[in-house]
Amino acid sequence: MIINSLFYRALCIAIFISILAAQTFSQTLPAPHAPIFPQGDPVELGFDAERLERLSSMLHEYSEQQRMSGAVALVLREGQTVFFEAAGYRDVESETPMTHDTIFRIASQTKAIVSAGIMILQEQGKLLLSDPVGYYLPEFMETTVAVTTEGGGYDIVPAARPMTIRQLLMHTSGVSYGHGIAADLWEEAGIQGWYFAHRDEPVRETIRRMAALPMESHPGDRYVYGFSTDILGAVIEEVSGLSLDRFLREEILEPLRMFDTHFYLPEYKEHRLAAVYSATADRGIERAPHPGGNIGQGHYIEGPRISFSGGAGLLSTAEDYARFLQMLLNGGELDGVRILSPATVELMTVNHFHNIDFRPGAGFGLGFEVVTDLGIRGVPGAVGDYGWGGAYHSTYWVSPQDNMVVVFFTQLIPATGSDLHGKLRTLLYQALIY
Repeated sequence: MIINSLFYRALCIAIFISILAAQTFSQTLPAPHAPIFPQGDPVELGFDAERLERLSSMLHEYSEQQRMSGAVALVLREGQTVFFEAAGYRDVESETPMTHDTIFRIASQTKAIVSAGIMILQEQGKLLLSDPVGYYLPEFMETTVAVTTEGGGYDIVPAARPMTIRQLLMHTSGVSYGHGIAADLWEEAGIQGWYFAHRDEPVRETIRRMAALPMESHPGDRYVYGFSTDILGAVIEEVSGLSLDRFLREEILEPLRMFDTHFYLPEYKEHRLAAVYSATADRGIERAPHPGGNIGQGHYIEGPRISFSGGAGLLSTAEDYARFLQMLLNGGELDGVRILSPATVELMTVNHFHNIDFRPGAGFGLGFEVVTDLGIRGVPGAVGDYGWGGAYHSTYWVSPQDNMVVVFFTQLIPATGSDLHGKLRTLLYQALIY
């Protein structure tokens, strides 16, 4: 009896220790992946299943032919998955297959999320889109512009007007990526190109130095693609009092359960990051150098982890990014969590360009390209579609008319000569019957 009693007590103690250890361990586990969207029946949701196989075949063929290393494509209709394909390799050399949860460098697809962050601050009454940027970043109240001269040089003149937050969202602020008229000054300052992950200074300090450099055009005069959204990231930091990383996590990423979206990867996720490849002259690919700055494997794991680029800094998965887009398509809400109001989403996703040259058949909203004329644009889609892409040849769009979200991630830079985006769009829409 004594032996049985001792055994029972020992067993109870062991069970208690096991429960305590399990609770402690569970507190250290990473947050779970975002739940998979409900699986829909492609046929019931308007697709010809046999025709949809053409898109799947193309992705696998391009991977096998090494016209890309691999890719993940996700298509949602009415909030349900109708196509979710992982093709090729995450890493060609090690033959590590691409998976649905592969993490990609999404570069300029960061811009849409940061633009939404600015709209959140407006909804909170903390700023207005019409405000001069200088209200929040005083060094931008009076800026300069480089103007070419007849001899091939340039003069530096005062900007005709202060740039506004709305102009930053529209990319009409006049701020380039530093490769334009006064490229020599931007190069001397060490501020050129969209890549920030290698920087060992906070983004706010980089933006502060940027204000002293001459811009490419006067604010509001024309479309100039560049550091505008990085400046918006600095605005978010100043207005919110938080780092851009923390603000996005608290206001967008965590509420939407986008747990695989980061500026820099946690160590336990390193194995899920896809390798970067470059297109070759013979339509093949080669592994990009490491660490290699803009086109290399980058500093998202081994870098300083200090600079949060609002224009091109995030990493994500196809499913995470689709959650953000589905929220927009739903008018600012997903799974009972409201991020933006329907009126704000509408304002972001209509054309704001008037008398500003852009792409044929398209305009620009507050963070997105917007289709304005399908015939002039000349590719399948619908008027009102909005989207953008990233430097590593990723792309996305949202179609309110077709109630559809499309996300395509790969890691190919430069993608010279690639027709991937054209094939993706064509093969998707040839399968869409109604």
